[in-house]
Amino acid sequence: MSEISKHSLKESLLQLECHFTWMLLKEDIDPEELEERIEDQIEFLLFTSKTRNYNLLAYVQSLRGKNKEALKNLQRAEETVKIEYPKEFEKESLIIWSNYAWVFYQMDKLKEVQIYLKKVASTCKEHRSASPYNIKFPQLYCEKGWALLKFGGKYYEKAKESFAKALEYEPENPEFNSGYAITVYRLEDFYEKKVADGSSLELLRHALRLNPEDAFLMPILALKLQETNQAEEGGKYIKEALEKYPDIPYVLRYAAKFYRKAGDVKRALQLLRDAINLQPNSGFLHHQIGLCYRTQYWDLKKATSQHRGLMAELLRRCIFHFKQVVEHKTKFVFAHLDLAGMYAEGKRYPDAEEMFQKVSAMSKLTLLEKQEFHLCYGCYQEYHKKSESDAIKQYLEGLKIENDSYPRNKCKFHLEKIIKKAIKGGFCDANKYGVLGYIHKLDGEKQQAIECYEKAHRMDPDNEEYFSALCDLKLYLEDQQPNPEVPSASSALEATALGVAKMP
Repeated sequence: MSEISKHSLKESLLQLECHFTWMLLKEDIDPEELEERIEDQIEFLLFTSKTRNYNLLAYVQSLRGKNKEALKNLQRAEETVKIEYPKEFEKESLIIWSNYAWVFYQMDKLKEVQIYLKKVASTCKEHRSASPYNIKFPQLYCEKGWALLKFGGKYYEKAKESFAKALEYEPENPEFNSGYAITVYRLEDFYEKKVADGSSLELLRHALRLNPEDAFLMPILALKLQETNQAEEGGKYIKEALEKYPDIPYVLRYAAKFYRKAGDVKRALQLLRDAINLQPNSGFLHHQIGLCYRTQYWDLKKATSQHRGLMAELLRRCIFHFKQVVEHKTKFVFAHLDLAGMYAEGKRYPDAEEMFQKVSAMSKLTLLEKQEFHLCYGCYQEYHKKSESDAIKQYLEGLKIENDSYPRNKCKFHLEKIIKKAIKGGFCDANKYGVLGYIHKLDGEKQQAIECYEKAHRMDPDNEEYFSALCDLKLYLEDQQPNPEVPSASSALEATALGVAKMP
C-alpha cells in the first residue's frame, strides 16, 4: 500500500471517536502503574463496565508498545459488550472497532485498518450519522469521561464536560450521575475546595440514590460529609459500605482515609493492611499507610522525647511505604515531597535533596504542586539545613504563584514569622523588609507596603526592585487622592532617581 493511501487512512482515523483521538497523553501518567490499576478494577469492581476497562487497558498497553496484548483486551471488550449492551451492542462497539483500527495502524497492518474503518462507517451510516466515522451518543461521552478521569487532575475539567454531555441525553442515568458526581468531587479535592460550598455533596447523594449498590460512591460520599462537618452521617455510610463490601480494596482504602482523618489511625491501619494484601502494588494504599505512620510519628514526637526506638521504627516504616509509592507512581509529586520530608527527619539529607531535585525537574507541574514544592523545600531549608535565606527564597517563590491554596497561605505564614522575629531582634535586613513590603502589597495594605519598601530602599539603594515597587505604590496612591497643591509623588521619585544617578 502506498504512502499516499496510508496518509489517507490516517485522515480517516483522526475522525474516529476513541481513546486514540481523545488526547490522553502518555507523559501525564505512569503507564505501567495505570495498567495495574485498571487490571485491579477489572478484578475487584465487578459492578463496573468491563467493556470500558478493557478498552482503556488496551489503549494504555498500546502506549507501552504492547500492541499484541492490546488486541487481546479489545477481543475481551468485544465479548463483554454483547453481555453488557445486548440491545445496542453494535453502536456500543464503535469505540472498540475504532481502537482496533488504531492499533492495527500502529502495527502497519493496513488491510485490517480498512476492515475496521468499514465496520465503523457501516454502523454510522445505519444510524444516519452526519459523520461517516463517528456517532455522538451518551455512552460514548460516559466512556470518554471515565478515561479522562483515569489520566489525572489535568483532565478533570474535560471529564466533567463529557459526563455533563452524557447527562443531557439521560439525566437520571445512574452511571452518568456517578461519573459526574465523582468528577466534581475530584475537582474540589484537586483545587483544594474541600469545605467550600459542598457542591459535590448533593450530586453524590443523588447518584447514590440512583445506584445504591455502587461501592465506589458510598465511601466517597462519606468522605465529603466528613469534609463538610457531617462526620456522624459519613460514619454511617462507611460502616454500611464495609458491611456490604468487606473484601473490596477500594472500599477499604476510602474507609481507612475516613478513620485516619477522624483520628482513629489504628483502625485505618487495620483496614489498609487488609487492602494491601489484595493489592500489594497499590501506590495509593502505600501512601495512605505511610501517612498513618507519619501521623503516629508526629504524635509521639510532640508528646515526649522518650520512646526514641518506637519513633525510629515509625520513621523507617514511613520511608519504606513512601518509597513504594514513588517507585510505582513516579509522577505523584506529593508522595515525593512526603518522602523527602521523612528523609530529612531521619537526617538523610542527601536523599532528601535528591527527592526535592526530582520534583523540581518534573515537567508540567500544576500551580498547587509548585506551591507545595516551595513550601516543603522552604521548611527543609529552615528547620533542617538552618538556612534562613534559602527558606525565604523558597517561601517567596510559593507565595508569588497566584493560586489561592493552603500551601500558599503557609508560605506567607512562614515568611511573616521569620521577618517578625528579625524585626523584634533588631536584625531585619533589606531583603526581609522587601519581602514584608510585598506581603503588605498583596494584602492591599499600600501604606504599610510603602513604609517597608522605603526601609528596604534605604538599606539597599541600588536595588531596582524596591525602587520600582515604591514608584508603583506611590503613583497608585497619588491617582487615588489627587492634590495639585502638593508636589507629586512621581516628581519626588524622579528627583530621588536623579540623585541616585548622579552619585559617583
